[in-house]
Amino acid sequence: MEITILIIFILGLTASVSTKIPIIYALLFGYLLFSAYALKKGYSVKGVLKMSFEGIKTTKNILITFMLIGVLTALWRAGGTIGAIISYSEKLISPKTFVIAAFLLNCLVSFLTGTAFGTAATMGAICMTIAYAMGINPLMVGGAVLSGSYFGDRCSPVSTSALLVSEITKTDIYKNIKNMMKTAAVPFLISCIIYIVYGVLIGKGSISCVDAAALFKEEFNIGILSLLPAAVMLILSLFKVKVKITMASSILGAILICISREEMLFSDILKFAVTGFKAENAAISEMIDGGGLLSMINVASIVCLSSCYSGIFRETGLLDGVKKLIERAGERLPSYTVIFLTSVINSMVSCNQTLAIMLTEFMCGHIEKDKEKLAINLENSAVVIAPLVPWSIACSVSLLSSGAPAASPITAFFLYLLPVYSLITAKRNKKEPSV
Repeated sequence: MEITILIIFILGLTASVSTKIPIIYALLFGYLLFSAYALKKGYSVKGVLKMSFEGIKTTKNILITFMLIGVLTALWRAGGTIGAIISYSEKLISPKTFVIAAFLLNCLVSFLTGTAFGTAATMGAICMTIAYAMGINPLMVGGAVLSGSYFGDRCSPVSTSALLVSEITKTDIYKNIKNMMKTAAVPFLISCIIYIVYGVLIGKGSISCVDAAALFKEEFNIGILSLLPAAVMLILSLFKVKVKITMASSILGAILICISREEMLFSDILKFAVTGFKAENAAISEMIDGGGLLSMINVASIVCLSSCYSGIFRETGLLDGVKKLIERAGERLPSYTVIFLTSVINSMVSCNQTLAIMLTEFMCGHIEKDKEKLAINLENSAVVIAPLVPWSIACSVSLLSSGAPAASPITAFFLYLLPVYSLITAKRNKKEPSV
């Protein structure tokens, strides 16, 4: 019966994706399906609601972060912070080196901040704005932004996903980071080579950044102080201040800039924070409009619904049959291969990174006895696979907040290469004698 329930849900999810029906409806269908299963098992409606609430509680930090991202992305735009960064960096930008620069800059910011969403909303948005302004292929830049955003999300000591993995596997986060750096070295270098080669052979732009900078100066009162929100974000990240505090401080800085330099009324600032920024200059509207709390409603709903699954799965034992199948597979295949395959399915079903990590550990934790190996296997699977699933919020939020094209996962090479490299080395290690 349990397998039938899961198959029905996967078919519903597949139908939603193939017919372009909003994924939220498929997840609502799944919630009703799993709730009906719990009721049939003898649980009360109150019991099902309690399981659901317990699942949502595990993602409360993510939901708060979403709210901060919505406000941050709007006010960085409204205060001219993004426009100022582009204007001051115009002489350093070259179409041939921009894609690799976008990748490395997003890697750096994500490592400092520990958040893919925050990186995509700040450095990612800046890179995409420049790409559109200069006529550089937005698909390639979008892939570089997505790859770079999750580089640090995976291995930063202040990353929530890295902390989550260390907590559920009961391992030391700094040992995990050391292992992450080792296993990521080859995929990272290959990704850099691809972006460099693309820039040298194909990279080109049709609009000068000087023209874009001039447009931004018409819309905003660009000055050194316009960089204050970005400086706050960078400095607090360097001192390893908690992400939520860092983002809130940057928002406060952006509010001060909006009032002092852009001479905005507080009511206008509040409006932008809720509904998103809209430029008066139609020439840059397409490049910079966006952000706001309302832009996060859909993804927050996806997280809430999919997180409800976690509580139901754990309490009802719906996945016990699947765990037995995984255990049999673990007897024949390297543990990473099994964890990889499981994380692919979990990332597609759960629609968010946090739940994908938790479900994969829940379902596969018993096949890898070495906790440090289990931790690195999770980091090299669920953490980087979730952003490749178009309907997952790990992907959709990053693309939405940065302004990258929906097809950007295609060019997010680091996120592909890391699991592939891990699969290759897992097979090799399987043949080596134990010492």
